[in-house]
Amino acid sequence: MEVLDIVAAISFMAGTLLTLAAAIAARRFPNLLARLHAPAKPQVAGLAFMLLGLAISVGDPTVSWTCLLVFLFQLITAPISTHLAARAGYRTGHVGAEDLIVDEYRRDIIDSQRE
Repeated sequence: MEVLDIVAAISFMAGTLLTLAAAIAARRFPNLLARLHAPAKPQVAGLAFMLLGLAISVGDPTVSWTCLLVFLFQLITAPISTHLAARAGYRTGHVGAEDLIVDEYRRDIIDSQRE
């Protein structure tokens, strides 16, 4: 049982560090797209470690399945919400052309307005 407690503690610490890294990146990165990209991956990974630590420390199969469902829901919704926030930032002018390497979305908007 002591080994599981150590694994759970390590998992909680890893999750905390990844979540902290995501928060710092969201605060320090220079533009909207970088601020959206930085927290998306470490935040999901941090949540995964936290949920793993919770499932290990509690040890109940119901809690483990709930943690798995929460993680899967987060895994599915995080890229979608980040994409929609980036799209809203682009459409409202908070993303400059200098921030983009390729701007296919502007071309699509121009083509749709011609029709």
